[in-house]
Amino acid sequence: MLVYGKNVARDLLLEHKKVKKIIIQDNFDDKEILSLVEKEEIPMKRVSKREMDHLSNGVHQGIILDIPDYSYMDLHELLEDDTAEFVVLLDHLEDPHNLGAIIRTCEAAGVKYIILPKDRQVQVNATVMKTSVGTLENVHLVSVSNLVNAIDQLKKKGFWIVGTALENSVDYRSIDYSGKIALIIGNEGSGISRLVQDNCDFLAKIPMYGQTNSLNASVAAGIMIYEVIRNRK
Repeated sequence: MLVYGKNVARDLLLEHKKVKKIIIQDNFDDKEILSLVEKEEIPMKRVSKREMDHLSNGVHQGIILDIPDYSYMDLHELLEDDTAEFVVLLDHLEDPHNLGAIIRTCEAAGVKYIILPKDRQVQVNATVMKTSVGTLENVHLVSVSNLVNAIDQLKKKGFWIVGTALENSVDYRSIDYSGKIALIIGNEGSGISRLVQDNCDFLAKIPMYGQTNSLNASVAAGIMIYEVIRNRK
């Protein structure tokens, strides 16, 4: 997997993560990063800006790293963790910036697990790593084939399932979050699917007081995550 940007590069090198090779722009002169590359003895290649632009899908800042693909956790590993009492599920998010921002919020709030489906869901890529700003190492992403089956497994472990929805829902502040909670954040355009809604114990909404009728997925996730945390203190 190719990732890019100075912050991502610095984090990976400082944490001694596996980097297969590094491609840098011919005029790249960040002395700290170059020193770290030399210290880690990672193969490095200098190329033109045009070649860098061709390899990346975003702002690369003159450095691209070739790293192993992200390793997802299996659901059974989460279910065997008796300390897991609050998890976040993502119902087919599409925007890597939202995924990265949610990972960052979860890390800040002390949420260790995020469950996401394998198909029709944005996965960890360069944009996610850049947006999550070094927090991905502290949050476990659990990949599942079927979100409804995962919800069923969580229920058997005593989790209450809270979905976010605009209709047939209650004010998010009125729900008791003191038990084991699985919070579901829906797709940016269509929200959580009907089948997922049908398997929720509660449907929560964040009241809108202006002209906007919905919030960005990562913003809504942040509000909901910290409401759950606040109620558990």
